[in-house]
Amino acid sequence: MHEFSQKMKSFERKGDSYVHELIIALNKTFVTPLQREDILELAMKMDDVLDGFEEWSMRLEIYRISHADEFMVEFVGLLFDSCKEINQAITLMSKKNLSGIRNSVIKINEYETQCDELTSKCITNLFKNEKDAIKIIQYKELYEMLESVADSCEDVADTLETIMMRNA
Repeated sequence: MHEFSQKMKSFERKGDSYVHELIIALNKTFVTPLQREDILELAMKMDDVLDGFEEWSMRLEIYRISHADEFMVEFVGLLFDSCKEINQAITLMSKKNLSGIRNSVIKINEYETQCDELTSKCITNLFKNEKDAIKIIQYKELYEMLESVADSCEDVADTLETIMMRNA
């Protein structure tokens, strides 16, 4: 998990660097294809996704959790799919493919709903089967952190939808 945590930290730093470079570029560019505020908001929301993954990976390391349980694996799979849809939507923005972006936004929202349901399932299972109070606290927090990443993905989708409406 240490290697994973370090890799996530590297991704997060790279994401922060991209946001800073974007701000500099926006300040230098006279005309942009989208409103500056929209571009910046989208970048910040995407950075929130990276921040959430980094915080979760650091917490795994702090708690010395060496293997993800089946629920975490399922969560990460849903989040990976959501991030793929974010990437797809960003690619489609340059092509002004509004229907494709809308499809990605819908899928991201569906993944977030699945993560909500998974959070309830995880926590119910945790309180039903785990006897160690420390593990209950740790795992509950980890599950909720993953749900927060899903919420951040949904925030990206909402931002994409707003940008679409403004530029339709």
